Amino acid sequence: MKVSAQNKAFAMLLSFGLVAGCSSTGETIGEGDYGYESGSDVAAIDEDGGSTVYGGAEGEGVSSTALSDEEREEARAQAEQAALRNITTFYFDFDTSEIKQDARDALVAHARYLSSNPRQQLRLEGHADERGSKEYNLALGERRAKAVERFLVVNGASRGQIETVSYGEEKPAVRGSSESAWAQNRRVELIFK
Repeated sequence: MKVSAQNKAFAMLLSFGLVAGCSSTGETIGEGDYGYESGSDVAAIDEDGGSTVYGGAEGEGVSSTALSDEEREEARAQAEQAALRNITTFYFDFDTSEIKQDARDALVAHARYLSSNPRQQLRLEGHADERGSKEYNLALGERRAKAVERFLVVNGASRGQIETVSYGEEKPAVRGSSESAWAQNRRVELIFK
């Protein structure tokens, strides 16, 4: 591929601009200076150790120091539940449809979410590794998806929100014939619609 002199010059100019834009001015921040300009809408940390975000026409803001202990605990619990809901793939041991103990908290978080959002639909996709016949692996993927469905329903989700499908060994997450690859293919994936 030929690169013209004009393109090289443009690339060099762009590089110099990036370096100049990222360089430090060498200024030091004095005591009492929180590192933001006057009139900024964010104060990194206030005197009490909390943070405040200002906004709106009247300069009203929200401060973490204004939260009660109960509100902080509730916010922490909500953040924890949201983080657990980010886990959407659940793995199984060889030739079993038993849900692992370490997956239960995340599945409970999904069940609570489904319970509080009755219009939300979910598809459970069951998978197996390549060992065994295609028919056996389809049945195993179905048992795994049904096990997750039962767990979600017992913990508050509605059966009408959930659809199960088995792909058996047809859609591997990882190609290969090693224990590592097989372990990643023995799974149920939650697909929210």
